Amino acid sequence: MQILSSLARASRSRRAWTLLLLSALILEGIALYFQYGMGLEPCIMCIYQRNAVFGIAMAALIGMSAPGKMPIRLLAIAGWGVSAIWGLLIAIEHVDIQTAANPFFAPCEIVPNFPGWLPLHEWIPGIFAATGDCGNIDWSLAGMSMPQWMIVIFACYSLVWLLVLLSQLKRTSF
Repeated sequence: MQILSSLARASRSRRAWTLLLLSALILEGIALYFQYGMGLEPCIMCIYQRNAVFGIAMAALIGMSAPGKMPIRLLAIAGWGVSAIWGLLIAIEHVDIQTAANPFFAPCEIVPNFPGWLPLHEWIPGIFAATGDCGNIDWSLAGMSMPQWMIVIFACYSLVWLLVLLSQLKRTSF
């Protein structure tokens, strides 16, 4: 397929990885605008989704470092895939919490469950502390809540990731 060949070539360039990084940084900027510009408090699920976007940004940085080297590129692709799929699953769970028939039984932690050696909510509380309620729908666009939009975004990241992964497996001549 032509698209897989194009994606294989693109994955070997810094430009493609820079585009991935920029997309993630724009999403993080939008999240911070919602938090500080609009006064919307992020819940624990929002923070986890924010971490997934940061994971995509980190994968992009790895990919940018040496896109022509297969082990580095595969490490970056793996990080991108884990982050995109994890973010998608968290966003789906968040929508389930928001649409639960009885919101009192919807599971939503108060303190992020970060590893003890990486308490981001304590180190950088302005970005990683959860202060909102997972069940609240404080914002919507075109009838969709923020977690529903994040499902769309993470699904797009996951689809492009899958195509890039398949492009690495396809034999191409360069």
